[in-house]
Amino acid sequence: MDEFDEDEVIIDVTSCSKCADITEHEVLKRSKKGTGEDLLVRCIECGDVHNLELRPPKMVQIKTTLSDRRDSRFEMIESDDDEKLTVGDIFEVSTESYKITRIEDSTSRQRRRLRAKYIGAMWAVRVDQAVVPITMTEGEKSWATSIECDPEKVFSCGTIMQMDGRRWRIRALHTGKGRTLTGKRVASEIRRLYLHPPDEKEDRFSRYRY
Repeated sequence: MDEFDEDEVIIDVTSCSKCADITEHEVLKRSKKGTGEDLLVRCIECGDVHNLELRPPKMVQIKTTLSDRRDSRFEMIESDDDEKLTVGDIFEVSTESYKITRIEDSTSRQRRRLRAKYIGAMWAVRVDQAVVPITMTEGEKSWATSIECDPEKVFSCGTIMQMDGRRWRIRALHTGKGRTLTGKRVASEIRRLYLHPPDEKEDRFSRYRY
C-alpha cells in the first residue's frame, strides 16, 4: 500500500514545474504553519512530488474613484496585497461591475500594471459588458487577448469555444479565489480564461460557439 494513501485528498489545481502547466494535484501530507499550512503534493498528470506553501494573503485597501456615467464616488477597494492589478481589469462593487481605467503608484506615477500593495490610487468606470481577459496557449507560445460579453454569461472548463476563427478548449479559469480546471463561472467572476487547442475528438464533436 502507498504510504500516502491514508491522507490522500484531491485538491484544486496548482502549477507543476515538470509539466510546465497548471495541473490537478493530490495532497499527500499536511503540516500547519501558523495561520497557513505546508502541503506535500503529487501532480496527477506526471507524478512529480513537491512541497506547496499555502499562506493566507494580507489584505490592503486601495483608494479608488468609481465613475458611473456622470456620477463619481470615492471607495476603499479591498484586495490581496500581492494581487497584480492591470488597467482594463474588471472587478465587482456590490452588484455593479467596474473596469480599471487608471492606476497610480505611491508617487502618483501612472502605471499599467501594479501589485495592490504598491498602488497609491486607482480609477474605474462602471461597465454594462464584462471584459474577460484570456491567455491562449499553443505549444510553447502564449499570448493574451480579451472578450466582451454579458456579465452573467457562463464559461465552463472543458468547453470548446471559437476565437479568432479557430476552436479552443477552456483549459482553466481564474477567479479571485484561484485557478481551477473544473466547474463553471459567470463572466463577472472570472479574472482570466486559459485556452488551449482541443484534441481531434473534442474538435469533431463540439457544437459550441462563442
